[in-house]
Amino acid sequence: MKIAVMVKNFTLSGGAERYAVEVTRRLKNRGHDIDLYSRFTDASAADGMTLVPVPNRHTYRSVTSSLAYARDAARLLEGKHYDIIHSHERGYSQDVLTVHTFCYRSGFVNEQSFTKRILKYHLSPRSLMYLWLEKKQMASPRLAAVSDVIRRDIQACYGRTEGVRVITPGVDFDWFSPESIAGLRPRHKPDAPPGGLMVLFVGSEFRRKGLDALIPAIGEKIKLIVVGRGEYLKHYRELVAEYGVENRVEFTGHITDDVRRYYAAADVVVLPSLREAFGMTVLEGMACGLPVVVSPVAGAAGVVRDGKNGLLAGTVDELKTAFEYLRDDRVRREMGEEARKTAESCSWDRITDDYEDLFTDLLSSRGKHRQ
Repeated sequence: MKIAVMVKNFTLSGGAERYAVEVTRRLKNRGHDIDLYSRFTDASAADGMTLVPVPNRHTYRSVTSSLAYARDAARLLEGKHYDIIHSHERGYSQDVLTVHTFCYRSGFVNEQSFTKRILKYHLSPRSLMYLWLEKKQMASPRLAAVSDVIRRDIQACYGRTEGVRVITPGVDFDWFSPESIAGLRPRHKPDAPPGGLMVLFVGSEFRRKGLDALIPAIGEKIKLIVVGRGEYLKHYRELVAEYGVENRVEFTGHITDDVRRYYAAADVVVLPSLREAFGMTVLEGMACGLPVVVSPVAGAAGVVRDGKNGLLAGTVDELKTAFEYLRDDRVRREMGEEARKTAESCSWDRITDDYEDLFTDLLSSRGKHRQ
């Protein structure tokens, strides 16, 4: 197939970007002809692809940046023929759209205050522009939601169920594996308490990812490693002091060494998010053979079989119960083995299979329509 891929940043720097790179590289390696419409491109990741630079304009606000990208990409596509136009961005030219985030409209749907709803969504030029663009993107012939949480959000906001398929992120289970992390440790290894539990949290946006519930759940003989640069760090250091767990919580900040070193030091990976489209660190932890504790509302909860390969927990009490249960070495070992099996079923190759099936289905439906 001749495929146009639309993504602002074709790099490995973020979750959605990494998703785009991993799938697109595999499509190219399978013989598909790829034209890449991007603003910034990691040349090593785009080897063998045809680059179509999209101007980097109007970046002073996120909405104007999105509108400019959609418009410029549409102009560059004029007069060109592709079997499939696959986008990872808000736009209106694509055949297939991968939906990586919650709908902008969902904030409107969930807003309880009528006054705030009017001010924020009907009298705000920014919101009106986002809603216009989002309505256009939701009319794409096919939508690929990165989790069932996102699929349900699309249905709630736009009533759409036809032509929507869930295609989760994948994981490189050779890079993240029990064998690959064996012997790895952080340069400054946190000291786990004797007979204790080492809990790993990886991510930014600390508030959205549930750190307010996680810190109070850190009891005796539990060590929490927080990897990543998040917001409101002063607040979280004060929260640590308030609960008297200064010796049990370590903030690493932004790291430059291999993140697998922290998975190697951990007994369990936790993601107690309040709102999360997916959460790729969950699959990375599972691939390393670690049990995971995930909020029931996170997209990654869809790969967790509660009590088998991980636990579903989001509140302080639920997290405390989960950590207490995971103190048992046998429980952690058995859950970790099941977690690894789950990760192996979520390879990037299988995710790419799903996209090839989706593209083929769309082309087939077009052929039937023409007949």
